[in-house]
Amino acid sequence: MKQTVAVTVNGAQREDLVEPRTLLVHYLREVAGLTGTHIGCDTSQCGACTVLLDGRAVKACSVFAVQADGRSVTTVEGLATGSTLHPVQQAFWNEHGLQCGFCTPGFVMAAAHLLDENPSPSDDEIRKGLEGNLCRCTGYANIMRAVRSAAAAMNGGAQSQPAATGSAAQPAAAAGS
Repeated sequence: MKQTVAVTVNGAQREDLVEPRTLLVHYLREVAGLTGTHIGCDTSQCGACTVLLDGRAVKACSVFAVQADGRSVTTVEGLATGSTLHPVQQAFWNEHGLQCGFCTPGFVMAAAHLLDENPSPSDDEIRKGLEGNLCRCTGYANIMRAVRSAAAAMNGGAQSQPAATGSAAQPAAAAGS
């Protein structure tokens, strides 16, 4: 038996009928037609499906669409303002914070949430903020650089400083945890 969900997606109110078992990631891709949110592992391990639910980063493969009823969802498509990219999107572009690009929407959304919560994170704080997202192609150096660059742009040019701890530039989850 289908249920009606009323969800604000990228600022636009929607009402749709969905099966109660429909995951938010499938709702966004198949019902809302927003394919920027990627399905990676379907087990909440990779973070490719990360979106903002009421401003908080969540993995859309671990949330049912009915749980988003009455709430606000922002996808990677909703970060830009018209043709102007969000500072995080622009920084990932400028710093080549991607390789194949499959994981990029999830990283962008996780980074946007991180920088909303902590405008000037250290490298350790960036690693912690991105630890639920995995990239199978890069060494994470450009992803870290992109987040630092976005932080600087969002702070009016004040560059966040890399922490002087450890030599690995990858998030903790990718470092073997």
